[in-house]
Amino acid sequence: MRVIAGKARRIQLKSIEGMNTRPTTDRIKETLFNMLSQDIYGSTFLDLFSGSGAIGIEALSRGAASAVFVENNRQAVQCIRENLTKTKLLNEAVIMPVDCASAIKRLQDSHRHFDIVFMDPPYNRELEKEMLALMKNVSFIDEDTMIIIEASLETDFDWLEAYGYESAKIKKYKTNQHVFVKRVLEK
Repeated sequence: MRVIAGKARRIQLKSIEGMNTRPTTDRIKETLFNMLSQDIYGSTFLDLFSGSGAIGIEALSRGAASAVFVENNRQAVQCIRENLTKTKLLNEAVIMPVDCASAIKRLQDSHRHFDIVFMDPPYNRELEKEMLALMKNVSFIDEDTMIIIEASLETDFDWLEAYGYESAKIKKYKTNQHVFVKRVLEK
């Protein structure tokens, strides 16, 4: 696993051992960032369920102004810190070593705003539904924030509208999918 493009291009990233994380493959990561190429530079990026931090690091490498990494696994937090240090991107990053629900509550009080939110929760546990429910009325995202969810192909998103979101785009791969979501402004 490596950084694909930008100022940290080609730097190898560490990931933790075991089945607790599923690093996004380089090919899928490259496809994702090609779709986001117009939106990354200067953006503020939130990486929920960060794992090794590879997605947020890729965003920083490609010119995101800042990234917040949320991960509650202690080994993964250490891995993120090491990867950020190795890529010399630590100064543009904030690591929140807490669960995502707690982070969302804390971020609500932080006066931050995010242009892009990426989440890659453990598959088939409906955690994406739980996170979107928690973010429905937060101040750190708005109707212009792009929320990207990495999920298994079996994950159904028919509930999005009922939760106050709409699907902007879906990109399916062999084993998973990226669902691009926007919050709908209430009338």
